[in-house]
Amino acid sequence: MSKRIEYRFSLLWFVPFSLLLMSVCFAPFIWIVMNSVQDGMGNLSFQHYQEIFGNPFYMQSITSAFWLALTSSFLGLVIGLIAVNSITKVPNKISKWALSFTNMSSHFSGVPLAFAFMILMGTNGVITLLLKSWGVPLGFTLYSLNGLIVVYTYFQIPLAILLLYPAFSLIDPNWKDAAKLLGASNFYYIRTVLIPMLLPALFGTFVMLMANSLGAYATAYALTSGNINLLVIRISSLVVGDIFLNPTLAAALSIILMAQLVLITLFNRLMLVRRFDEV
Repeated sequence: MSKRIEYRFSLLWFVPFSLLLMSVCFAPFIWIVMNSVQDGMGNLSFQHYQEIFGNPFYMQSITSAFWLALTSSFLGLVIGLIAVNSITKVPNKISKWALSFTNMSSHFSGVPLAFAFMILMGTNGVITLLLKSWGVPLGFTLYSLNGLIVVYTYFQIPLAILLLYPAFSLIDPNWKDAAKLLGASNFYYIRTVLIPMLLPALFGTFVMLMANSLGAYATAYALTSGNINLLVIRISSLVVGDIFLNPTLAAALSIILMAQLVLITLFNRLMLVRRFDEV
């Protein structure tokens, strides 16, 4: 009987967390879902989804945001993969310093990051003027989609390093020696040992980078003043805009944004399940 009372008493500690979870996560989600299927009069309607998928302007915001997230996540994953492989091979003192610097730089995003890139690679940025003095064009403008890819890749790299490092730290150097003793080449060792071992971490990191990029707003808005047609910028303009204020349409766009993240996560789980079944 005492154990039952103790168990019920322990459940009371879960009440504050449940209330916080309801107020921060579930309540806004329910509000967004309900408002996304209402018209301007509050009636049940799917006209917002019809408008989104039938309007090239909103479709462009979805495809541009997805392409930006896909490209920056892939580049961030590749560069982070190379960086974390180097970090695990240097002395412990240097690797700790590198991880501390990476952890610090992972928080450098948003408006400060946008202004930093303006100073470096803007129209009159330091690097831009330096390359012009040498007769070398920068090749792109920072205030375009390609410029956003560069900026987004920058803040994706530290996150990729921090997420991949635990998986790389589990790699035993003796595995490679054992594989070579059995006659395996470096390529065969990478293909049959390293890749299967790192694949869950790679897929999981890519999903996190995609979510990080799709939800990023401050950097893109500060850098382009909303001139680049991205999904998060369209949602913001419909919520706080003075001219095109339409929160129910913004709710429908938010559902589409969440659907993208859910599909990416499900794809990640499907790939991992297939991989484990093969093993």
